[in-house]
Amino acid sequence: MKTKKVPMRMCTGCMEMKPKKDLIRVVRSSEGEISIDMKGKKPGRGAYVCRDEACLKLAFKSKRLSKNLEAEISEEIFAALNEAIKGE
Repeated sequence: MKTKKVPMRMCTGCMEMKPKKDLIRVVRSSEGEISIDMKGKKPGRGAYVCRDEACLKLAFKSKRLSKNLEAEISEEIFAALNEAIKGE
């Protein structure tokens, strides 16, 4: 029997490959709106962050999240991501 392949994605904070379900997806829609995609199904350009505050801060501070989404990340989105991580 074949084992199912686990989809891997890279965290924009620590730059480590991790299973997609262990990460939070941040997505930029075609209209340029940035949102948090907990299910990983929204259409648009996505970037992934670990469910860890240190990784989120690093991704935000190094501007890797902005670069991957090709858009500026507002403080509101950063705060919402921080809340999503803390709420788990």
